[in-house]
Amino acid sequence: MYSSSASVYGNAVQTPMTEDHPFNNRTTYGATKIANEQMLRAMYQQHGLPFVGHRYMNIYGPRMDYQGTYVSVIMRVLDKIWAGERPVIFGDGSQVYDFIYVGDTAEANILSMKADCADEFFNIGMGVGTTINELVQVLLELTGSDLEPEYRRQEQSFVTYRIGSIDKAERLLGFRAHTPLREGLAKVIEWRLAQKNVGSLERA
Repeated sequence: MYSSSASVYGNAVQTPMTEDHPFNNRTTYGATKIANEQMLRAMYQQHGLPFVGHRYMNIYGPRMDYQGTYVSVIMRVLDKIWAGERPVIFGDGSQVYDFIYVGDTAEANILSMKADCADEFFNIGMGVGTTINELVQVLLELTGSDLEPEYRRQEQSFVTYRIGSIDKAERLLGFRAHTPLREGLAKVIEWRLAQKNVGSLERA
């Protein structure tokens, strides 16, 4: 069971992106995922090693990183809100991503390990697009904040539109994500608050 990434696709040429979408990646991270996918295909062809690969969309949920280099936009926004500062949105907030709750991805992993197929890659997502503006608004509502987002110029070039087709995963794995974004984000907030409380007790 190989964890690939939707990063292999780069920006969407057509949406929703099927597993046949061209590799338009322009990042080192995405390049490593493509290389590993090709290695697995070669191992399967030459040595009969069965595998299934998942091209995950934007995974979020409890225990996600909030201290490392690649901190999620969700964590950055929450930290700003709890500091009483306006959450920062880079660009105009119209960027669209396919967010999927970590519990749903775990279910997809189990289904793949049980599935009667090999040498296949699957998009693992909700199949629903959410803009950064919508994401930040939900976080503001869930935290009861009346702060207004602050918009800043986007210095780096990132993927701005990515929604995955989930038809193949549903057809061959019987998988469909079921956790609504609002429900999943509420679980993230609950977990993060518990972590903050633990930290406060340890410092006391």
